[in-house]
Amino acid sequence: MGGVLEGVRVLDFGRYIAGPYCATLLAEFGAEVIRVEKRDGSEDRFVAPVGEGGEGALFLQINRNKKGITLDPMKPEGQEVMRRLVTTADVVVANLPPQTLRAMKLDYESLKAIKPDIILTTATAFGGPGPWSDRVGFDGVGQVMSGSVYMTGAGDPPYRAAVNWVDFGTALHCAFGTLAALIERGKSGRGQIVEGALLATALSFTNATLIEQAVIKANRVPTGNLGQTAAPADIYRTKDGWVLCQVTGHPLFIRWARLMGEEDQWLSDPRFADDIKRGENGPVISERMARWCAERSTQEAVDTLGGAMIPAGPVLSPQQALDHPHIRATGFMQDVDYPGLPIPAPVVRAAVRLSETPGEIVARPPMLGEHTDVVLAELGYDTAAIAALRQSGII
Repeated sequence: MGGVLEGVRVLDFGRYIAGPYCATLLAEFGAEVIRVEKRDGSEDRFVAPVGEGGEGALFLQINRNKKGITLDPMKPEGQEVMRRLVTTADVVVANLPPQTLRAMKLDYESLKAIKPDIILTTATAFGGPGPWSDRVGFDGVGQVMSGSVYMTGAGDPPYRAAVNWVDFGTALHCAFGTLAALIERGKSGRGQIVEGALLATALSFTNATLIEQAVIKANRVPTGNLGQTAAPADIYRTKDGWVLCQVTGHPLFIRWARLMGEEDQWLSDPRFADDIKRGENGPVISERMARWCAERSTQEAVDTLGGAMIPAGPVLSPQQALDHPHIRATGFMQDVDYPGLPIPAPVVRAAVRLSETPGEIVARPPMLGEHTDVVLAELGYDTAAIAALRQSGII
C-alpha cells in the first residue's frame, strides 16, 4: 500500500494498546507492519471477544493494516528468525518491561548489534530512572497517579475514566517520537530509542492542574461534572436525556447570557466578571442553565446552543454514538470485515487527516499467524525449513 511511510518496515512486538496502536498509526500512513505474536496468540487478541475465534473488539480496532506471524523468540531457532527479521526492519515497537526486552533480546543494544541504525520504540508503565522503573502497570495506574482520578467524580469513591486515554495517549506520543526518529535517521543515519511511559502521558495531560497546585496551592477537590475554572460547565438533564455545555472565555459567556435573555443580570454582576470567578460561583450559573435545559428536549437544547455558537453535545450511549447522524456522515468509521464476525466491525480511522497523503484502512487485522509462511519465505526460509520450525514449536 502507498502512503507517506511507504518503504518503512516495522516489527510490532507490542501488547494491548500503547505499542500496537502506535504501530497501527504508522501502518495507516503506509508503513509495512509485521505483528509478532505468541504461538497461541497474545493476550490482547482476546480482550472483549466478539468473533467466533475469540478475537476481541480491542484487537480489531488496533491491528488493521498489519501482517501477522507467530514466533517463540526465547528458543535459539526463534532468535535466528528474529535476527533475520530485524535486519530487514527500520523500527521495532515493543511496549514491554526492560527486563522482558532483555530476556527476548529486544533491548536496544541487542538490536543495534544486528542493525546499527534500528529505531526501538518502547513504552513502560512508570518510565525511569526511578525506584518503580521495573514495575508493570496498565492505563489505570497512570490515571490514579496523575491526580486525574482524584479530581473525577464526587470523590467518594474516586472514579477512573472508562476509556483508556493514558494508553492511547502514550501510543500517540510514541508514534510522534518514532516519526521524529525516522526524520533524524534520514539526516544523520543514526537510530535511537524512542521511550514513552504511561505515567509520563498521564502527568502531561493533567499538567495544568499540577502547575496550579504547585504555584498557588489551589487544593482543589472533585466536584463531579461541575467545572471549577469557568461556568456554565456541567452536564444537564433535559426532558429526555442529558447534555453537556461548556462556556469558557468572556465572549462565550456573553453569548450564553444573551441566549438566556438576561444580559444585564449576568454581565453586570461582579461575581461573574471573569472565568475564575464564574467557576467559583458555578453552582449559581449551573442552576440557571439546569432550568433552561429541563424545559427542552436534548435535540432542541443542543441545536439551540449550537446555533448560538456555544459548545454543547448530547450524552450518547455507545449505540447512540454509532447511530448519530453527524458521526455517520463524517466517515470517521470504516466497516471492516473479519472472519467469524456476524457483521463488519466499525473501525475508526486515524483521527487526523492529511489533505494530500491521507491514511487508509486497506486490510483487516490478521488472523493468528496468517502471514507467517509468507514473511519467513521472504527471509530465505524454504518450505521444508518452515515446516521444521512449525514442527519444533518455533512458529
